[in-house]
Parts: sequence; C-alpha cells; structure tokens
Amino acid sequence: MATELQVPALGEGVEGGKVISIEVAVGDAVTEGQSLLELETGKATVEVPSPADGVLESLAVSEGDELSVGDVFGALAGGETAAEEAAPEAEEPAAAEEPVAEAEEVEESEAEVEEAGGESPVVVPALGEGVEGGSVVSISAAAGDQVKEGDTLFELETGKATVEVPAPGSGTLVSLDVSEGDEVKVGDTVGILSGGAVKSAAKTPAKKKTDSSQKKPAPPSAAPAGMSTAEPVPTAPLQAAAKRPDHAPIPASPSVRKFAREIGVDIHQVPGNGPRGRIRLEDVKAWSKQLHQQQSVAPVAAAAPAKKVPLPDFSTFGEINVEKMNAIRRMTVEHMDNCWSTIPHVTQFDEADVTDLEALRKSFQPKAEKAGTKLTMTAMLIKIMGSALKAFPNFNASIDPENEEIIYKKYFNVGCAVDTPKGLVVPVIRGVDGKNMIEISKDLGELAGQMRDGKINPAMLQGGCMTLSNLGGLSGKHFTPIVNGPEVAILGVGRATMKPVWNGSDFEPRLMMPLSLSYDHRLIDGADGTRFMRWIVEAIEQPLLISLEG
Repeated sequence: MATELQVPALGEGVEGGKVISIEVAVGDAVTEGQSLLELETGKATVEVPSPADGVLESLAVSEGDELSVGDVFGALAGGETAAEEAAPEAEEPAAAEEPVAEAEEVEESEAEVEEAGGESPVVVPALGEGVEGGSVVSISAAAGDQVKEGDTLFELETGKATVEVPAPGSGTLVSLDVSEGDEVKVGDTVGILSGGAVKSAAKTPAKKKTDSSQKKPAPPSAAPAGMSTAEPVPTAPLQAAAKRPDHAPIPASPSVRKFAREIGVDIHQVPGNGPRGRIRLEDVKAWSKQLHQQQSVAPVAAAAPAKKVPLPDFSTFGEINVEKMNAIRRMTVEHMDNCWSTIPHVTQFDEADVTDLEALRKSFQPKAEKAGTKLTMTAMLIKIMGSALKAFPNFNASIDPENEEIIYKKYFNVGCAVDTPKGLVVPVIRGVDGKNMIEISKDLGELAGQMRDGKINPAMLQGGCMTLSNLGGLSGKHFTPIVNGPEVAILGVGRATMKPVWNGSDFEPRLMMPLSLSYDHRLIDGADGTRFMRWIVEAIEQPLLISLEG
C-alpha cells in the first residue's frame, strides 16, 4: 500500500518554501524520520522527513521548486505511518516475581559478663567521639605485673588530648606489646591479661526469620517532579540519545526541530519516545525541563584548593634538622587551616583603661591567695566575656550552613589559649556565668597545669562558646587572632602599657590594654562587633556593668 508524501506543517506562520536539496532518489529504502528534502523558508532551512519506513516509489519534485504545506510531492511504498499502525504490540508477560528467599537476620545483644580465670586480650577501648587512635607517650605497666581493673596500662596522645588506657580487669599482665611512639587504633589487641575476672561483652545471636510469603515491592519508576509517568522520559540529561552523530537523520518533524532550536535544545541529544524512537514535542519539553532542573540543583563548585608548591631541598643551602610534628601541632595545622579558609574574618581593635581594674586585682590578691589561687587579669577578663555573651546572644552562637540554621547556646563556656611545650591548646572554663573570679582563677590554674604536664582529656577542650587569647604576659600589642570554629568570635589581649590620656583638662598616666576582636562576618556584622567591643571596654573600665547588664 502506497503512502502519499505531503509537506507537513513547517512551523507557526510558515506556509511553504523552496526546495534547496533532495537527499533521496526513487527506489531508495528510507526509514521513518529520515530527511527526504530540505526547504528554505524565509531565513530558516527545514528538513522534510519520511512519515514511515518503506521504499520511495515516486518523487515529483526538483531543486528550486516551490512547495506549500499539504502539497503531495511523492509516494512511499511498503510502509505504514504511525497513525496507520493498527496492530498493537504484544504485551510482554509480566516478569514473575521472584520469591524472596527466607533470610535470617542475626541480632547481636551485648551483655556485660565476667570471665573468671583464663587469658583475655587487652584491647584499646573507645577513646571518645571521633577519636580513632593515638600515639603511645608513656607506659605504666609491664609483663608480669599484677593489675587491678581500671589501672592505667599506658597513655595515648590523641590529637591535643592525652588519654589513659585502663586494664579491662584484675589479674596478671602476661604481655603488653606496645612501645613509646607506637601508633595504635581503637580495637587493636595490645596485650594479654591472665588469672582474673575480666569484663567482656558476650554476643548472643538471636535469629529472626522473615516471612517467606512477603515479596519485595517493585521499585517505583523515577520521574521528574511534576511530570507524568504515563510516557517514558529520560531521568537525567546523561541519558541522551546514544551516539547519534550530528549528520545522522533526526527522527523528528520540522515543527519539533524548530521548537527545539527556539528553546535552545540540541535535538541530537533528545531521546525519542515515539514510535520507532521518533522525537515528539513532549520529548523535547521533558528534556528541556530536566536540563533546567539539573542546573538549578547542581551544587556550586567549591573553590579549587590552593596549589601545593613543592619545597626546595633545604639541605643544599646548609645544615638542617628535620623533626616530625607532634600530635598537637598536626591538629593545630589542620584546625587553623580549616578555620582560616572557611570563616570570613573581620578584626577590630580598641584599647581599655585597666588602671582601676588592676588596682582592684592587687587589692583582692590576698583574699585569692587564702583560697589557694592567684587572681589574674585573665580570670577577670573571662568573667567579663561570659557576661558579654549574655548581653550579645549572636556572639554565643554557631552557624550550621548545611541546614541554614543558627544555633544559639544557653550555656556560657569560655576557652583560654594556653602555651605548652608541645604547642597551643585551648582548655574550656565551663559555666563562667555562675562562677566568681576567684573560682575561675582556680579552675584556670588547674587546667593550665594539666595542659603543660600533658594530662589532657578531650572533654577539657570541648564545648567552648568563645575563646580568649592573652599574650599580655609575653609582649606585643594588637594582633589578629583566628576564630576558633565552630565558635564565631575570639578576643585577643596584648600587654598593657602606661600612656598619657587626656582627662578633659590635663594628661594623666593611665594603664591601657590593647584589645583585638576577630569575628565571623557571616553572622556578626560590623556594627555588632563594634557594640560588643565597646561593651567589653566599658565593663573593664567600669566593672559594675557586669552586674547591671551581664
């Protein structure tokens, strides 16, 4: 049965065109969508496709002829158009659902039991959240020693903290296979304990059978939001028409091609979901929509990491000495690099008159000594900072950029940078709002001593709301401290010096302390930073403000 070849609709307002090329000849076998000839319509060139598969029986047109929409220009034999296909395709039998194999899930219930006698392994226990291991810094026991449950076997340096690894039970230490400097991880077996009761976790498997009559539900077919699932559409732009070269015939009508051009879609990439893979208007729309959705949800490309510049061979310039970083220095490098690269810093500077506060500190020093401590300017500043955090809640907060949230804290903990032989650590004074200056001085002295002795527990370094970095005991004036994330601010203090200050009628010597406030500009605006700094200055100069507003 022959099918007439007619000029199809060429687009809105286009009634016809001039034949500029003929791409087939009588007798050629053609496929549906294959270009038969090209028409020039105004400033555009459109292809006239074959409406079906078959053999070209006649072609009554020549280059230069003018054709209008609906004109018959040939005949096709041996093919049927999509509209004439009456025989429905046989439906594929539904795939038989595979029975779900009967499975057994083992639930492990742990019960603490005591194993009396025998030998038990000494295993490195969990050391804290996010801590996977550490370096052995000291060993407190040896093979043959009698130990009790909880006795320290050795100490590990984990990041900036030192933790003790206790004996898991009482008995004789048969072996302890670690040496100072060794790296061990949680779960490693480091020795054997014999002859005592050892607490261990007994795992009791409990079998649970699944109902064999249950079937795995068929996964729902994914479709873009707001798009009907009645017609198959590509689920992502990556599922483009497979390897369709630019010069290959496009199985789409001129109107579909024109629409694709107008909306900026490459017709070669669009998968056809019509009969025999023909590209329909709906396919172009679906493809365009998915491209748009993919672009709208695509994550912003992260800034390329700074290129690592290779170091020269320093030994060629003279004698050198190379030492491995200790754990504290490694953690400092990683944390400071992260804080500096992720937090947009702003630093503001000011000075506070501490003449009267220093006089008060000296006058109350005997009272602090009776309590077994020294009243320091650092302790007084920590108390002032705790009160300032109450007055300015946005400083007592952290940013959660992933969830686009601000976390406001209802507790007031202040960290204080401490210089130790191994590097900088920041122990946290908790609940400064509920402690007086003498109590804060005592806590700070104890923590600083533990830090310098290397007796650092991870909990001592956690939970800070804001950090104080006081370099006044060394020297220097203003500096730019780095915010100790996830906190949003840090106060730097330099050495106080005597300066002439105008009192309205004359210059008088006053003890002036330089202050440097760095803050996270994502949360704290410049005006907020200025107000906070002025509050700190006024509280130093007029301590009564702590009770009035803090």
